[in-house]
Amino acid sequence: MPGHSAGIDSLGEVRGKRVLVRSDLNVPLDGDTITDEGRIKASVPTIKALADRGARVIVTAHLGRPKGEPDPKYSLRPVAARLGELLGQDVAFATDTVGESAQATVAALEDGQVVVLENVRFNAGETSKDDESRSAFAAQLANLADAFVSDGFGVVHRKQASVYDVALRLPSAMGGLVAAEIDVLRRLTVDPARPYVVVLGGSKVSDKLGVIDNLLGKADKLLIGGGMVFTFLKAQGHEVGKSLLEEDQLDRVRSYLARAEESGVEILLPTDIVVDSEFPSGDREPEPRVVPADEIPADGLGLDIGPESGKAFAAALADAQTVFWNGPMGVFETPAFAEGTRAVAEALTKVPGLSVVGGGDSAAAVRKLGFDEAAFGHISTGGGASLEFLEGKELPGIAVLER
Repeated sequence: MPGHSAGIDSLGEVRGKRVLVRSDLNVPLDGDTITDEGRIKASVPTIKALADRGARVIVTAHLGRPKGEPDPKYSLRPVAARLGELLGQDVAFATDTVGESAQATVAALEDGQVVVLENVRFNAGETSKDDESRSAFAAQLANLADAFVSDGFGVVHRKQASVYDVALRLPSAMGGLVAAEIDVLRRLTVDPARPYVVVLGGSKVSDKLGVIDNLLGKADKLLIGGGMVFTFLKAQGHEVGKSLLEEDQLDRVRSYLARAEESGVEILLPTDIVVDSEFPSGDREPEPRVVPADEIPADGLGLDIGPESGKAFAAALADAQTVFWNGPMGVFETPAFAEGTRAVAEALTKVPGLSVVGGGDSAAAVRKLGFDEAAFGHISTGGGASLEFLEGKELPGIAVLER
């Protein structure tokens, strides 16, 4: 059985060795333009550390959700170019993942050089549910390298070839990014400093059920915003107009509200909501108006928490020693509906203890709204992985490294 351990030091001398690094380079693209390079920047330290030690670094990653075959709009070529700029060195690019281009480019590497392989999801074996298909593809990937470093936190909750199966075939280690993420998440789940406040937003309650379920026994306060809040308001008997509503989750939400009351966990819901008559689009100017949360009109579509709620949420965070935030408070991409998210982000920058921005849209919002990332304790690169960890689920990409 190949040896598994935490940091890259466990791999010993890497000079001259081919090291396959699973990074998370899944960034939003507008054509060839990268609109948020947070994940590329986060992947640099581990790649640089290996290259500086003389390893021949082979980076594998995915972009978007191609259907298991090449699709030019999901090519990693522009990402590889930007990675090279951030590393301050030329980065080679292989036009396939395990084919002739990959083999030739890897063979040509010299000590300290880096290659990015084309999108790993252009191969159906990467995401296959069939163990044999995945394993066969992992064998091809493993043949390119002498060791494996898992550094793509955004995918460690997936049992995929480049995340899980490769680690069974090569001496494997956890990259610095993944190690830092796991360390922070353990601080959120094992004896967190109190008061412990969790802020949840985003569109759907159903995406966050497991987290709410698990945290009702651990957090002191749950602050609920975003589209998911309307299912909570409806569960309390309020009308929500044209706002997003998951009717099939009402009973579940009622049970959470009851459980919170029994266990002394405070669930804080907005008292005012910013509504419009329709979802923002480029064709019309938004017409935001603020209404009480229990008086949303029939034609009202809730798109953000209101200013009073923003202040109340900030006050609830003021003395927190531990905060986890996942999901924006509204449609932050449109300035008229960004103030609730801004209020929460601003409050997090002032938290005296550990503040964790839980990846995904929350991390994108922090950057889009112009906050200094250094003002937060930790900005996660993986929303889904963070949530599954906080649900108490085992993450396959971590379990395989620890066994």
